[in-house]
Amino acid sequence: MQLVAETRDSARITAVALKAYARIVEAWALSLKEAAALADMSESTWKRARKPDFAGELTKDQLLRLSAVVGIYKSLELYFSDPLARTWITRPNTGPLFGGARPLDSAIEGGLPQILAIRTYLDALRGGA
Repeated sequence: MQLVAETRDSARITAVALKAYARIVEAWALSLKEAAALADMSESTWKRARKPDFAGELTKDQLLRLSAVVGIYKSLELYFSDPLARTWITRPNTGPLFGGARPLDSAIEGGLPQILAIRTYLDALRGGA
């Protein structure tokens, strides 16, 4: 019984994470290639995953990435007003984490550690640290 419940919980978590991520991808106007790379998926997997009936599983790394991206989105929405909140991730940034690159490119290239670093950076800005 416990395995069935864990499977249902895992499927529910995956569905919620993908739905939230799809909304963020749309809000940030990311391309198919960018969205897939940020989530560490192939483009064909992202095409399938963004549909409501997706029955696949995500790796722990992918779930952590999506969770961190949700945190980044939330921080941007709280810290900046539109349109900056929606475009910050795709604008060149001279901050210490980015060296003139777009935060999105930095996150894709640096993977989960960089995504988490960006989230921490934004949380510190928001918290005044």
